[in-house]
Amino acid sequence: MLELITIHKSYEGQPLLRGISGTVAAGETVCLLGPSGSGKSTLLRIIAGLETYEQGQVCWDGMDLAPVPVHQRGFGLVFQDYALFPHLNVAENVAFGLKMQNLAGTETGLRVANILEMVNLTGFGDRRVTDLSGGEQQRVALARALAPNPRLLMFDEPLSALDRNLREQLINELRRILHQSGIPAIYVTHDQEEAFTLADRVLLLHDGSIVRSGTPEQVWSDPRSVWAAHFLDAGNVVSGIVMSNTRPFRVETPAGMFELDCGDVHSAGEKVNILVSRRGVRQAADGIVSGIVVDVIFRQDSFKVTLENGLDFYLPVAPRMGEKIYLTAPATGIKCLL
Repeated sequence: MLELITIHKSYEGQPLLRGISGTVAAGETVCLLGPSGSGKSTLLRIIAGLETYEQGQVCWDGMDLAPVPVHQRGFGLVFQDYALFPHLNVAENVAFGLKMQNLAGTETGLRVANILEMVNLTGFGDRRVTDLSGGEQQRVALARALAPNPRLLMFDEPLSALDRNLREQLINELRRILHQSGIPAIYVTHDQEEAFTLADRVLLLHDGSIVRSGTPEQVWSDPRSVWAAHFLDAGNVVSGIVMSNTRPFRVETPAGMFELDCGDVHSAGEKVNILVSRRGVRQAADGIVSGIVVDVIFRQDSFKVTLENGLDFYLPVAPRMGEKIYLTAPATGIKCLL
């Protein structure tokens, strides 16, 4: 198991990572999700041994990895730019990481063939990597990382240079491969769709700190902070005033009166931020949210309806433009934010 203990890292005198702690368990895929500059790639490079840090520990099964050089950590890395050897063919690229294990030629060949089959590149062994498409090159890079049977796989935005359709195809293939191999993995991305598709657990990074961790469903449905809610576009963020200090709390906002029980203690008159889900609402004459419809967009299985107060919701039936509508929201779709 990988364990990070209060990792601190500065760059040009400014904090870059602020006490990062966390674990990656056997067979688990953890995604580091966050915007550019949040410290994701730097943290990955620290784990790999490619970057130094000022404070903390990187441990594997309880052993501090600080004195262990990169090539002895047993970790596989896959980067955005593939980093393949252009003078070697596909099979030779995949076999490169096996040379340090002193395997017999027949064993190496069998291992390469098995890995190429796993990544859907059977029959590609003799091809030049420079003749492959971007998606095929990324599969070769993954095969090369998998071949030595690493104890941890690390991915640094490996699909960001690919077009959307190919990215969606490869992310689903990667999910299959990781489950099939059982190798624990850390995947760095700024794309929440990639993170939520791949991850068993998501670590949401902002300004060098982990601001939310949990399963994809937990992080999406309860982002906990205003920043996280905005970054994930998880729903409508609304400010209001607590009208009473008894549960369920009643919060008065410009969009209407909301009731919620978030488990925190609030005082009457306290200003709070709440997250209101866009889904699960319905039109009702006694609805707590009201507004005039200013935009309606068809979204495959529903209509995205925007009100003049800036809130938007998904409804099964399209209201008329300019109509004032009243909506009721389920308690499970209303969360407190920090």
